[in-house]
Amino acid sequence: MHAILDDIRLISFDLDGTLIDSVPDLAVAVDASLVELGLPVAGEARVRDWVGNGSLKLMERALTFARHASPDEVLLARAHEAFLAHYGRDPGSRTRLYPGVREALDALRSDDRVLTLVTNKPFAFIRPILTQFGLEAHFALCLGGDSLPQKKPAPAPLLYVAAQFGLPPSVCLMVGDSRHDVAAGRAAGFRTLAVPYGYNHGEPVRDSRPDALVDSLAELV
Repeated sequence: MHAILDDIRLISFDLDGTLIDSVPDLAVAVDASLVELGLPVAGEARVRDWVGNGSLKLMERALTFARHASPDEVLLARAHEAFLAHYGRDPGSRTRLYPGVREALDALRSDDRVLTLVTNKPFAFIRPILTQFGLEAHFALCLGGDSLPQKKPAPAPLLYVAAQFGLPPSVCLMVGDSRHDVAAGRAAGFRTLAVPYGYNHGEPVRDSRPDALVDSLAELV
């Protein structure tokens, strides 16, 4: 078992870029929304660099690319509504678990650690995706980016999770793929572990100096 897990009683996982590669489905929804607005598509490669700060920010970046200018609030709201509709119709058919994820979650769950999910993805999309992979029962609590007034990189979601289980942050671990996950964990007093294969806006997550880095979550067990 990895040393980062010593004394850890609760683990909060990010979702997109950490447990699942959801970019293929996100990109389809982004591009469908842009087409609906009469704008050029972005493509999967660009969307991969835009993911991580929630769906509203994702569409803001897409519109800025497509129009070569930042959108106003009305256009952004319209594009975001279109994205939610397109993504909601098919949030998972192209999405895949990263290698080692299922083995890690199965082992950690059986090890009597509390597993939680803290993502900036809208809450409504969490259960359909987890259910698709048979992972909905693995998590004692799931928070989306719209579950609380603040989302990562603010520490509030992680502090909320720790409080729900009556645990001090010092025995909790944040696992993610981006600087926002590391920043949220550090601010909350969690230990932090990162994976290098996810979405971090083209930056090496190592530069954020997590407490530990693993190439695969299978290395945890």
